[in-house]
Amino acid sequence: MQVCRNNATDLHEATSELDMLKQARQKRILNLIRAKPIGTQEDLRAHLERTGVPATQSSVSRDLEELGIVKHHGRYALPHANGDSTRGLLSLDVAGDVLVIAKCLPGRASAVAVEIDDAAIPEIVGTLAGEDTIFIAARDQKSQRAAMKKIWEMFG
Repeated sequence: MQVCRNNATDLHEATSELDMLKQARQKRILNLIRAKPIGTQEDLRAHLERTGVPATQSSVSRDLEELGIVKHHGRYALPHANGDSTRGLLSLDVAGDVLVIAKCLPGRASAVAVEIDDAAIPEIVGTLAGEDTIFIAARDQKSQRAAMKKIWEMFG
């Protein structure tokens, strides 16, 4: 009987460790997708490995499914049930060293740009909004990533 209890305890501890690794991996996946354009599971797996998070293609595939990650314009994007949860912001992408491109629901770009401008994010020099796209100018390359992070925090 003691052997059964030890095996059950060992199994429970192993399951808890796997759950913690899975949670850490999924959190890292969300951070990576917010920070940079990733178009394939292999790219995502490689980014995870480079940051010290072990992953297989099948675990990445399951994680994407569980997190509800979607492909938008050929890149993975965070899920949004409707535009209200993000107030119209759909995705962020980099363009060059200082530009961030924000894709929005049709007709919402101007309102999103005003909200970004009103936040007075120090890394952002200015915004230019169209119908569904916003060009966001950052001070420099380092500011570009910081601005993306702060925008996701505002709208995520």
